[in-house]
Parts: sequence; structure tokens; C-alpha cells
Amino acid sequence: YKYFFNNEWVLNRTKKHISQPSSKSACKRICMFLRWMVRKDQQGVDFGIWKTIPMAALSCPLDVHSGNVARKLNLLTRKQNDAKALFELDTNLRSLDPNDPVKYDFALFGLGVLEGF
Repeated sequence: YKYFFNNEWVLNRTKKHISQPSSKSACKRICMFLRWMVRKDQQGVDFGIWKTIPMAALSCPLDVHSGNVARKLNLLTRKQNDAKALFELDTNLRSLDPNDPVKYDFALFGLGVLEGF
């Protein structure tokens, strides 16, 4: 966050749309951006153009949809969608696949937007 916004061309109004890790946020947009740039998938959703960051280092973008599904699947017990919840979800997803824990993002989010799940 500090590195990205440490430029004179970034407008202050832009900063409000990106959460700060120092505020104990789950930083959904940062996690999502990193997922797109680091992961490489066969469907072309994730670009995989940043080769120096391992997929194992990524965190699943956590929002209301993915959080609710994760709770129903007992992957998350914390009620808030904050940094502590992200750490708990990371820990559980890494136990399923330590090399690519973020591959479960589509399933969590997709089920979350379905009404009645």
C-alpha cells in the first residue's frame, strides 16, 4: 500500500478505495489484484505475469460473500471480515492446498452470490 501510493500522480481520492493493511483490514482489493497478477490459470482469469511472487504467498480475497460461505463450510469461525478472519481462512485453505490456497476463491465467492446457499 505504502509503495503503491508513494507517487505524486496518485490522487488522494483514489486512496480511499484501497484498504490499508495497517488498519487490520482484510484488504480484499489488494488480495484480488495480487491474485490476478501472480496466479496463472487455464481459463485466462488470472494473468500470472508476475513471476517473482509464489502462488503459495497469496491470500484469498475475503468479502461478505466468500466469508459467509467459508463460515458455512467451517473454514472460518470469526464473525468479522477483517485481517484476523483472513489469517484464519488462509490457514484453513493452506491446509487444503499449500501451493495454491487461492484457487478456492471462485468457489467461495460463486456460492456466496447464489441466493439460498
